[in-house]
Amino acid sequence: KDCKHHLGDKKYSEESTIFITEGESAAGSIVSSRDVNTQAIFTLKGKPQNVFGKTRASIYKNEELYNMMMALGIEDGVENLRYNRVVIATDADFDGFHIRYLLMTFFLSFFEDMVMAGHLYILETPLFRVRNKQQTVYCYSEKERDRALKKLRGAEITRFKGLGEISPKEFGQFIGEDMRLVKVSVRS
Repeated sequence: KDCKHHLGDKKYSEESTIFITEGESAAGSIVSSRDVNTQAIFTLKGKPQNVFGKTRASIYKNEELYNMMMALGIEDGVENLRYNRVVIATDADFDGFHIRYLLMTFFLSFFEDMVMAGHLYILETPLFRVRNKQQTVYCYSEKERDRALKKLRGAEITRFKGLGEISPKEFGQFIGEDMRLVKVSVRS
């Protein structure tokens, strides 16, 4: 699902973002809550191929990696990148972390210029929702969850097992202006 404005457009260049998600369930909440002007979605079908130690030809042999490269516009270099921010949005579980590392390996192996130019990010989403009848607090760690439990009386806790469990209404809060992004960088 593409967006209306891309990197290089005068008005929305800096806001142009593509979320790379794992699976249809994760993409569903993002698609329903995204800003269609500046936020695009690329949905992976399963785990991407591990390209560590492989040649660039391996991208052309793998439909998923090839389609992602073409969607980003980076086949011939970072100069044609279509989005200012390429955001890896995976579940906060073992499979999600594995997919995250496979994607970072892909970008660092073949498109290091894109990473070095500061275009690759990881989306942080809450692990827990702590709420009572008056207030809802989203927590990104167990420590935050424990603090919220002390603060809210009679609270219930929901553990988000994956992005697909977060409703579109809630997800809109996590990909809006206060979106938590971690920039992927390389230490020299």
